[in-house]
Amino acid sequence: MDPLSSPLLTDLYQLTMLQAYFEREMTDTAVFELFVRKLPPGRDFLVAAGLEQALDFVTELRFGDEELDWIERSGLFRREFAARLGQLRFTGDIHAMPEGTVFYPDEPLLRVTAPLPEAQLLETRVLNLVHFQTVIASKAARLRRAAPGKGLIDFGLRRAHGGEAGLLAARAAYLAGFDGTATALAAPLFGIPVFGTMAHSFVQAHDSEAEAFAHFAAAFPNNAVLLIDTYDTVEGARRAVGVSGKLKGVRLDSGDLDALSRQVRKILDDAGRTDAIIFASGNLDEARVAALVAAGAPIDSFGIGTGLTTSADAPYLDAVYKLEEYAGQPRRKRSTGKATWPGRKQVYREYEDDGRFRRDLVSVDGEAHAGEPLLRLAMQQGRRLPQPDLASSRAHCLAQLRCAPEGPYPVEISAALRALAAQVDRVT
Repeated sequence: MDPLSSPLLTDLYQLTMLQAYFEREMTDTAVFELFVRKLPPGRDFLVAAGLEQALDFVTELRFGDEELDWIERSGLFRREFAARLGQLRFTGDIHAMPEGTVFYPDEPLLRVTAPLPEAQLLETRVLNLVHFQTVIASKAARLRRAAPGKGLIDFGLRRAHGGEAGLLAARAAYLAGFDGTATALAAPLFGIPVFGTMAHSFVQAHDSEAEAFAHFAAAFPNNAVLLIDTYDTVEGARRAVGVSGKLKGVRLDSGDLDALSRQVRKILDDAGRTDAIIFASGNLDEARVAALVAAGAPIDSFGIGTGLTTSADAPYLDAVYKLEEYAGQPRRKRSTGKATWPGRKQVYREYEDDGRFRRDLVSVDGEAHAGEPLLRLAMQQGRRLPQPDLASSRAHCLAQLRCAPEGPYPVEISAALRALAAQVDRVT
């Protein structure tokens, strides 16, 4: 079995609930919604991401022979349960915000409408895929805003929490406005531009820095970016300008990046290498990048690693997947601090005349409101509908970032939705 697409990549309680549902024939239509309860510190908004991989998972959802064999051998389930699972396919609908859409707390970014066992089984893996990429895309969007007009490259695979995380982080970062990644596999998988320079080990493996630069420049005569801080950054810059042929650029990975970039820029320009770029990396985040940009440091591109792929300042969201309707009846959780709004919902966004966001309204699905409905049909009766490609989603995200305001943003609840919640409270 493929462990990343297996339906057993789930919480055990999804399976125990399914057996209980099947035994009582609780298979009426259920509506679940995925949303984030609150913003983490340092975030004004979030960026929806991961829908493509979630739809991949749902489309291929099925229990194969190996999964069913484990179900039977585990001793946890009745034999007839495996037979029901063997027939299970997703037959419902999914509405979702397009990838790259800016959204806010309490707004459903994904709604699943399907027979209860099918909708329930999606919870863990769909949350896993959407949550992680949304975390990374939201972090990447902050970096994109901090560095307008600058190159941004994902450098984070080696510090990511596993290989899948590194790949999906590269995708989410590109979606949110990064220009590319150092992760080679992201190119054939997602069509993301890839970038690479050299490591300090390459320089250290040679008898001299000058020799290392000459060998690398000869190997890549039109694309050499030389890492110049292995020993002494300024001396490294002087050696870099001495290589024969084209010098695409140099990379700084340590020290006072503002002061060093100014010294290096002068060395490059004085040597006639005015078209050579300066690339900076080394424990960067949006605050450091913004400070360098504000100071006018002559840095053309930034490589962002650990801070991006772990979203170090906000590594998780309070993202949940909750039942909002079953068998035609709205449902509502009323736990203190975790109450939900019942029923199927839609999010409408209103805009100022200049295109900036004015306000969002969360309403009962089917209400007529001004503004743009954000949830779109992505899967119908188990059939996946065409979605924008990654390049289109990236363009959509960049347009969203230009329109999203800084600071607190009004998200309102419609009167009809409040009335529905009050009605549910009276009868439950």
